[in-house]
Amino acid sequence: MPFVRYAIYVTPAPGPLADFGAGWLGWDPAAGAPRAHPETGLPLAEITAVPRRYGLHATMKPPFRLAPGTNAAELETALAGFCAAHAPVRLDGLALARLGRFLALRPEGDTTALDALSAATVRAFDPFRAPLTEAELARRRARPLSPAEEANLRAWGYPYVMDAFRFHMTLTGDLPDATRAAVEAALGPRLVPLLPRPFVIDALSLMGEDAEGRFHLIRRQPLSA
Repeated sequence: MPFVRYAIYVTPAPGPLADFGAGWLGWDPAAGAPRAHPETGLPLAEITAVPRRYGLHATMKPPFRLAPGTNAAELETALAGFCAAHAPVRLDGLALARLGRFLALRPEGDTTALDALSAATVRAFDPFRAPLTEAELARRRARPLSPAEEANLRAWGYPYVMDAFRFHMTLTGDLPDATRAAVEAALGPRLVPLLPRPFVIDALSLMGEDAEGRFHLIRRQPLSA
């Protein structure tokens, strides 16, 4: 299908974590289809409404419209070449954590190699990114940005890259403190046993955003240097 934007994410390999994430969020990017939420007694459709359309993922190259003169086939070829030149990244594990007002999976251990891979991904695929419109810039500035984040927005089309990058897999939208505690209590026992130790990032995923704003997995490309 034609996609309105593309992105490069880290997504879980097929298996228990990917299956859980698809059910928890209610969207399976690999199948391109909704999934039923697990029974938790919580309003998961509301709690996960914001991250649902992305699926369980961590952003490496944030969503972008294709630049004039580029196309999706060239982007896919470029991803294959990039992944062939970069090695997998090994981390101690993943942990359920509070990040601001939402819950997410965060990496454990030294993230130096992960941060370097993120920065390399942002740089390598920027030629495929169309410049942001004034409306897109205004949306990104709706929340106050630091000088470094503003510089990133102008240079790379997104504030939270390079030194501002924090790897995370979002599990909820913003939640009040009391709700967040209840969600964490329900989520932890279901999710923590599925978290890999170590956590190895062995592939990057090319994603496409459909007209309704939902992201689909186009290709999961192994890192193989």
